[in-house]
Amino acid sequence: MHTNIVAVESPLRILLPVHHFLPHHAAGTELYTAKLARQLCQRGYQVEIVTIDSTTRGSAGELIEEVAEYDEIPVHRLSFNLDAAPDRDRWLFDNPLLGAWFERYFQTTKPDLVHFQGGYLLGVAPILAARASGVPSVLTLHDYWFLCPRHTLLRGDNTLCPEVPTDPAVCVWCNALMKRRYQVADRLSKGAAGESAARLDFFGKRQTLTSRRACIADALSGIGAIISPSAFMASIMKDVVDLRQIDVVRFGFEPADRESVPAFTQRDELRVGFIGQVNEHKGVHLLVEAFRRLRSTRPLRLDIYGNIPMPAYRQRLERLANGDSRIHFHGRFENAQVANILASFMVCVAPSIWYENSPIAIQEAQNARVPVITAALGGMQELVQDGVNGLHFVARSTDSLAAQLQRLLDEPDLLSRLQEGARATQTRSLSDEMDAIEALYQRVMSARCGGYSDV
Repeated sequence: MHTNIVAVESPLRILLPVHHFLPHHAAGTELYTAKLARQLCQRGYQVEIVTIDSTTRGSAGELIEEVAEYDEIPVHRLSFNLDAAPDRDRWLFDNPLLGAWFERYFQTTKPDLVHFQGGYLLGVAPILAARASGVPSVLTLHDYWFLCPRHTLLRGDNTLCPEVPTDPAVCVWCNALMKRRYQVADRLSKGAAGESAARLDFFGKRQTLTSRRACIADALSGIGAIISPSAFMASIMKDVVDLRQIDVVRFGFEPADRESVPAFTQRDELRVGFIGQVNEHKGVHLLVEAFRRLRSTRPLRLDIYGNIPMPAYRQRLERLANGDSRIHFHGRFENAQVANILASFMVCVAPSIWYENSPIAIQEAQNARVPVITAALGGMQELVQDGVNGLHFVARSTDSLAAQLQRLLDEPDLLSRLQEGARATQTRSLSDEMDAIEALYQRVMSARCGGYSDV
């Protein structure tokens, strides 16, 4: 009697490292990572997530690991104490505790691929550990950490960094501008104070940031594929990576119900909305100021959805709103509510003051067929066609944003034209995005056919 033995392929194992994760943090990158993990599981992959839970726990040299499931997916939550680190500035980009943890994980679990969701808090050590262990790697760029120690390309005084400086000591002065005394010196000297501080290496950190740049360049050179959700992000990475390594892959979304989109008219109350993080770099203060400048006998309403984590910023927004009964702060919302929230907007505003990469809020609004008014900056402006499915305004300008909102009141046909353009806008489907990511996985794993060493 013969027994036929059928070989069953085990599911491919994917590790998703991300700086923070649900439910403790629920910004764009965290939500995206959760969605990616669910989609990979549905496609038959075995997925685990690793995230940084705290940078203030434990003693020097101690890494704390807690493992629990989220949505039936194992999540490794790592904590350490940066303030107790022997070289805090270096650990911000090259943390040996994380390097050692990832080395152990790769050698014991042996995932088929690791897909990094940015580098903030993770640093280069996990990327180098993957390379040393022979694990193929993919990286999605969510922010500017690989270019900017502050990861936003915003200076410490919240002004835009015009370009990545040649001298890394300029980045040190940029961070110093978080303190008022340096802001005053910079303003009174018309920038000369910063130039002098950089030239003299006033804070003594040029060598550390020079090393940061070298480590990042080395780490990125070993990544199998780099995904950029926007052409803008891809273009500014040219100084640290070969652009041939980068694939622009737009985020994908489940198709929305077109028939559920209300047909607002010029006679209806003008409902302006914001949805997302309510922080200063998101520019919500610009929106509140601009809204209060509008002139019309028509009823107006501004709805702001999102948690306001910083008390000082909450107080600033409340002062700007000045008790205006037309302005409503709704606070935290569940992701499942997004479609219904967007359906209540006539127009969604994305007023960020930084170079947004590929804001999910804009694409969710477009998926819901809602026109978007956005700052003409970074990856925001490439998502919205000015005058077709939304409007651009001059970044960081309350006057410009107010003028574009006023047009909705003064030009009778403008809103209906933008609504028509929004209904015709095609966002990328989630299925199409996942097909593209899977193709990249296969390409990277095929190129790394050497596999693991048992030595």
